[in-house]
Amino acid sequence: MPNGSLEKWLYSHNYFLNILQRLNIVIDVASALEYLHHGYSIPIVHCDVKPENVLLDGDLVARLSDFGISKLLGGIDSITRTFGGEGVVSIKSDVYSFGILLMEVFTRRKPTEESFDKGMDMKQWVTALLPERVTELVDANLLVDEARINLKAKVDCILSIMKLALACCIDTPKDRMDIRDVLSNLKKIKSQISKPRHLRI
Repeated sequence: MPNGSLEKWLYSHNYFLNILQRLNIVIDVASALEYLHHGYSIPIVHCDVKPENVLLDGDLVARLSDFGISKLLGGIDSITRTFGGEGVVSIKSDVYSFGILLMEVFTRRKPTEESFDKGMDMKQWVTALLPERVTELVDANLLVDEARINLKAKVDCILSIMKLALACCIDTPKDRMDIRDVLSNLKKIKSQISKPRHLRI
């Protein structure tokens, strides 16, 4: 892919993705997962959803790559085998990983960082800062006011995305959102922030 990986765009100082570009990319990834989980008679679990495995074409359209450890399931949300330290594998495993991806894309912080407050992991850190301190967790580059999207609209957008990410990362797999609902919510968030300023509520 001519634009390389999402990881490169997030963590290199030579590249920048604005809020709408990041939304489009996560919508592309969610669409890919929806197809893997529900587009065929046998669900496929990707098992390795992360920025390194999201490749961007010349128009910054995202492609989910690296199916080296993917699993075919015998039925919707069925269990195949244990997978590393994560327990059983189901389509909800990908939903959890996608929730972490959402946090990473909009905070520009890697989930493996050791700099979260008081030894927290990324999910605990995001939970602790919502909703009042959402501006402390977002990638500061996204908070610059633009002619078309003002600061309040961006903060509202990030808050909605972080709440959605946490809903993807609920500890109990059966209580996590289905990727179809995640995708629908992301499209609603995008439609709201894409409206001209005078039409936003």
